[in-house]
Amino acid sequence: MVLASDEMLGCRLERLRMDLTRLDLDALVVSHPPNLFYLTNFEASAGILVLARDGGVLIVDFRYLSSAEALLSSPLAPPHLEVTLVEGSYEETICTVAHRLGAKRIGVEARHLSLSRWQWLEQSLSGDLLPTTDLVEHARMVKDEHEIEVLRTAGLMLSGAVDQIVALIRVGRTEREIAAEVNATLHRVGFDRPAFETIVASGPNSAFPHAHPGERALQHGDLVVLDFGGVHDGYCVDLTRTVCVGRANPEVTRLHSAVLEAQTAALAAIRPGVPASSVDHVARLVLDNHGLADAFGHSTGHGLGIEVHELPRVGRQRPAAVGHDLDDPALAVGMVFTVEPGVYLPGVGGVRIEDDALVTEAGVEILTEASRALVVR
Repeated sequence: MVLASDEMLGCRLERLRMDLTRLDLDALVVSHPPNLFYLTNFEASAGILVLARDGGVLIVDFRYLSSAEALLSSPLAPPHLEVTLVEGSYEETICTVAHRLGAKRIGVEARHLSLSRWQWLEQSLSGDLLPTTDLVEHARMVKDEHEIEVLRTAGLMLSGAVDQIVALIRVGRTEREIAAEVNATLHRVGFDRPAFETIVASGPNSAFPHAHPGERALQHGDLVVLDFGGVHDGYCVDLTRTVCVGRANPEVTRLHSAVLEAQTAALAAIRPGVPASSVDHVARLVLDNHGLADAFGHSTGHGLGIEVHELPRVGRQRPAAVGHDLDDPALAVGMVFTVEPGVYLPGVGGVRIEDDALVTEAGVEILTEASRALVVR
């Protein structure tokens, strides 16, 4: 796995420490595993970083002690961090570490902390426990050079698999069978694992945006929505194409043409400074002009990175949630997100076309360049 350099990690940690100063926090308890990976290169199902203004401690249990110690002694070690083993429980160790660091005002990731852990820490810490919202996620929203190169490589890998995956579509094969072979193809082209449960939705099932692959066998005339993605060096990419089994009738051609026009317009609208909701609005306007506005019920896109769904959200403008001002950010150079308009008509089927976009100074770079034409098998 190609990991971020110690210099890159140092920049990420210093930006977060600036947030601590701004919020008058002595330390931040980082518990969300993707945020741990982003800040430290440490990838595990458990672990906690207590980050202070002038240092920090990575807390791990016995399962991960050797790997954490090896990481922190390697050339890719995040600077000014040490590792400590859990003593009793993670909660007890957080209290011990916070006391050792002299932290009195301690922030926690409100979205990722259970109520029971909050109550325990609130009663046990000698200082004040304060909720924070999306501090690390806000930084992750704009990708740095390392992340962009990983996502570019992953986008090329995924694009190169499209023809192989489309070739799996044949009359008589089941959705579940095809999904298993899609996953095998993702592994074969170099992905560590699928980024999410692969969607193979055929015939009437294609009218459900997140249908689960089942035992339905493909039939002549079916629309088949193929939504798949992979994880490469810790980062996710995501792509959707729609295939028609047999000759495409005029209605199928109309639907696909409208969705392709909406995606093309949305991609063209991407540039720095534009509100994310504007990209959604452009796609929705095109579909409205085709009389298909009511058939498009989800957002136009979502951020991509360590998680397959992260900031920014590319959807309708809406009032910001309490404590959350990132519902409609201005696009910035380095943001990566999907552009995936779709239409879904019960009794007819669905069409979705999805690609991954990088915001650049010039506008947009498409990371998943593969034919968007309606494929007929």
